[in-house]
Amino acid sequence: MSLDVQNIQPNIGAVISGVDLNVLDQSQLDEIHQNLLKYQVIFFRNQKLEPQAQAELARSFGDLHIHPIYPTVEGVKEIIVLDSHRQDLRDNDLWHTDVTFSQTPPLGCVLQAIKIPLVGGDTLWASGVSAFRLLSDELKEKLRGLTAEHDIRQSFPLERFASNDKEREKLLEIFRKNPPVTHPVIRTHPETGEESLFVSEGFTTKIHELDQAESDTLLEYLFEYSTQANFHVRWKWQEGDVAIWDNRCTQHKALFDYGDAHRIMRRATVLGDVPYYKEIA
Repeated sequence: MSLDVQNIQPNIGAVISGVDLNVLDQSQLDEIHQNLLKYQVIFFRNQKLEPQAQAELARSFGDLHIHPIYPTVEGVKEIIVLDSHRQDLRDNDLWHTDVTFSQTPPLGCVLQAIKIPLVGGDTLWASGVSAFRLLSDELKEKLRGLTAEHDIRQSFPLERFASNDKEREKLLEIFRKNPPVTHPVIRTHPETGEESLFVSEGFTTKIHELDQAESDTLLEYLFEYSTQANFHVRWKWQEGDVAIWDNRCTQHKALFDYGDAHRIMRRATVLGDVPYYKEIA
């Protein structure tokens, strides 16, 4: 039986119902994969996956990533825990594409809501495909072939993530193991062939082919332009909700607007490949 799919916003996002993610057959998995490519982020209400089941769902998309900084679920190291009472999660309130400080950023992620504030804590996702599609032809041509630096330090500064000498040395070692990397400003999606903006405020620091002033101006414009309302969808979480997104063509931000309220999320991250740009014939 086909899944019940409802598009949320013209450019991105769909809710899928009538399926239990704990018990999926291959045809349902194939349909979920195809809807992810079409809608870029898909949502499922009231799933309540155990950590191992969440990891297995994510593994259906590929091998899983182990995050260098965030803590993990005991016994399931592929599932990171984002707990507002135990971590500084303000970096998640920056628009970002996950782990682009890696040479091979993730393919996508499976995120589950464990504990949600009564008010606030929504997450927004923006479509890089739609943002690129609606750029002027002149700017599209300028951006094609440009490359940009992505730096882990942009979202994990020492002053917020190292409160003592031990934590400082640990973070400095992570920085040493994850030096800045270079990715194309416009990325070709490896499955759909679509062109997508591939810069975000969270990790992108400069465009190599431009001087610093021009790079700063252009990046500031792209950060603001690519996240405007007609390119993004906003999801109001309920406990047990699951979101799956394509990290190759989206960016997102988790609103840190809930003060001292408690918010816990669990995320599995699927390994990706080296971003590239290929001119469309």
